[in-house]
Amino acid sequence: MSLSGKIPSHVGVIMDGNGRWAQLRGLPRAEGHRVGAERAKEIIELSAEIGIKCLTLYTFSTENWQRPPSEVSMLMRLLEIYLKKELSILMKRGIVFKVIGEIWRLPENIRALVQDTEERTAANKGMTLVTALSYSGRNEIVRAMKRAAASGCDVGELTEDTFSRYLDTEGLPPPDLVIRTSGERRLSNFLLWQSAYAELYFTDTLWPDFDRAEMMIAIQDFQGRERRFGAIPVRSNAS
Repeated sequence: MSLSGKIPSHVGVIMDGNGRWAQLRGLPRAEGHRVGAERAKEIIELSAEIGIKCLTLYTFSTENWQRPPSEVSMLMRLLEIYLKKELSILMKRGIVFKVIGEIWRLPENIRALVQDTEERTAANKGMTLVTALSYSGRNEIVRAMKRAAASGCDVGELTEDTFSRYLDTEGLPPPDLVIRTSGERRLSNFLLWQSAYAELYFTDTLWPDFDRAEMMIAIQDFQGRERRFGAIPVRSNAS
């Protein structure tokens, strides 16, 4: 399967359905998350190959802290394994690693790994991989307002552009495409400010089954959209 149209600069992915995938197969939820993590690696590699400049994965929301402690611990362990095993791959592919969200809530060992990976990959020139950890869009907006006030900014003079500088995603382009797997049709607190004009793509496919072919279908769907941005239509497949 080939792509002939415009590649979205920034793609956000809500990776949903790991638990249901495992349940349908009579497997523990942990197995669904493990397979889902392997799928994420596959989609990261494909995204870098086809020229996506920024890929943001919704990995762990602030609401996810309410899950059973054993499941939270297992998710943190998977993240730890990924960061330790994949650093060399990130460096080889020139990928910049960045984390957004309430980093201070993460376990100390995870915070240290995140910081180390961000620092080691900061000078890379390839795709930026953003991992949303302990993240929610509403929380991000509130924290941005607090940062703006603490910086001495005259809140009455804030514009959309200046406010964006206080968001976790400062310096990154807004997402062109947001993908959600598992059949749900909502953003679930993901990049709420940034996704104002993003194209949304929903699929019934559960995340562990969302392979390279499924990703290519999502990109092709994006390329067939007519993007208006509230004004003159802009076709996504324009060269």
